[in-house]
Amino acid sequence: MADWTEAEISDFKEKLLARRGELEESQAMAKDASNVVELDQQSVGRLSRMDAMQSQAMAQETARRRLLDIRRIDAAVKRIEEGEYGYCATCGEMIARGRLELDPAVATCVKHAK
Repeated sequence: MADWTEAEISDFKEKLLARRGELEESQAMAKDASNVVELDQQSVGRLSRMDAMQSQAMAQETARRRLLDIRRIDAAVKRIEEGEYGYCATCGEMIARGRLELDPAVATCVKHAK
């Protein structure tokens, strides 16, 4: 596990799991925002419906990004459990400490970042 102490690895894992919990909570709270927009011309005008559809699309994209972040976090936790955390998934070199502190779920070094 790179040059990390057990306490540091534990801290990263704790941060990852806390962030995962926040994302899941946000996902649950925002569920209604991505529901299908009903066509009811009597109560909602065309422009209001277009606004609602735009809000729906933004909510769906936000939900997609949350799920992507949850997957990244799950992958990072798996790397911790397998003793591979802190190494670039592409080249195997150590990931810079500052990079992991900014984003504990990152899987690559700066050189291989997309």
